[in-house]
Amino acid sequence: MTEGDSQEEEQGPDDERPASFRDALAVAPFRRLWAGQLLSILGDQVARVALTVLVFDRTSSAALTALTYALTFLPDLVAGPLLSGLADRFPRRATMVVTDVARAVLVAVMAVPGMPLTALATLLVAVQMLAAPFLAARSAILPHLLDGDRYVAGSAVIGTTYQSAQVLGFALGGPLVTALGTSPALGVDAATFVVSALVLRFGLPEHRADGTTTAGPGLRGWAAEARAAVARIGEGARIVGGDARLRSLIVLACVSAFVVTVEGLAAPYAAELGAGTVAVGVLLAANPLGAATGIVALTRLAAPATRVRLLGPLAVGSCVPLVASALDPPLPVVIALWVVSGLCCAYQIPANAAFVTAVPDAHRGQAFGLAVTALRVTQGLGVLVSGVVAQETSPSGAVAISGAVGVVVALGAARAWARARDRAADEAPPETTTGTSDAA
Repeated sequence: MTEGDSQEEEQGPDDERPASFRDALAVAPFRRLWAGQLLSILGDQVARVALTVLVFDRTSSAALTALTYALTFLPDLVAGPLLSGLADRFPRRATMVVTDVARAVLVAVMAVPGMPLTALATLLVAVQMLAAPFLAARSAILPHLLDGDRYVAGSAVIGTTYQSAQVLGFALGGPLVTALGTSPALGVDAATFVVSALVLRFGLPEHRADGTTTAGPGLRGWAAEARAAVARIGEGARIVGGDARLRSLIVLACVSAFVVTVEGLAAPYAAELGAGTVAVGVLLAANPLGAATGIVALTRLAAPATRVRLLGPLAVGSCVPLVASALDPPLPVVIALWVVSGLCCAYQIPANAAFVTAVPDAHRGQAFGLAVTALRVTQGLGVLVSGVVAQETSPSGAVAISGAVGVVVALGAARAWARARDRAADEAPPETTTGTSDAA
């Protein structure tokens, strides 16, 4: 825990109940971290609606629309391994502030009216690359702000906020883009990054990884660390690859690649159903709405050990509703199916908590970066492939195919996780087994 946080812990959970959202939000630095996240996510979702509508309006192509959306995931192929390790070398709060400011500048350039699609795509890639060190730093600092099951509750707060902000941003994004246009919507996104940077800079204590003595980031320091990061990738890969639990958790997380296809195909799917821009926002909001509801239910109603056992079944359940798109259901039914899929996606929160707490602090940023790389690359490829399939068949057919393949992959991932979990429980001494269950 960082200095000063102990004063916030009187209201922590006891051993008889799961930690609540209130327990996590009782920690002032965590509240500020949460507030910064809320602001930036709202802007991001409005910007995603703007870009999706802009590309589809200019090209009328489901494949190009999905490709643009996929660009928000694919840069992690490079940024995840190379840049996430910066969170282990530089002060973590400073890393988040610097990347927020840089993203604000890039998005502000994207907001210039008449920006060509190629320039928008290039800037979008740069923005997403900067997200890698930010997310790694946030993930690495969170266990130092919250301990025990309160860390799981805090992760649930962040997950719920992310999904809820997606719902609000997507739902408002359609009408906002229709009323204001794409450039003002992107300007809103840039402004939220600036506010987030200010909240983090003045509301969050600084933190460095265990054993790190590196000074704050400067231009030369960042360049040198970017080169040195290549040498650290092997160490992070060894840590993740050597633990069956970590490997299976990554595979479970990557099941979302089959679910996220609905976001990349929202605009062409709405067009297939004869709906307009407002329907695009509603479709984009459906899955996050379910996920936000599921996260609250899973965190509040399920004991820590139960959450761990539900990871596999919920991963399978996240893909099953998508298969029903093969029946060409009307818009209200599609929305309901995507909400149900989102409910099951709540498993990502305890899966993430189990992964982060299983990695040593000194390597947490790098390991998290590798996991995010796997997640984002598979998500990007899923959106891209589904766009191509939709171009050859239909958006509804592509969603159904993605769901069917996802069910098969999720079943295999669930079995791998169950074996790894049981093996770890058999090999660990009693006190270690209890601690791992509580953390997950």
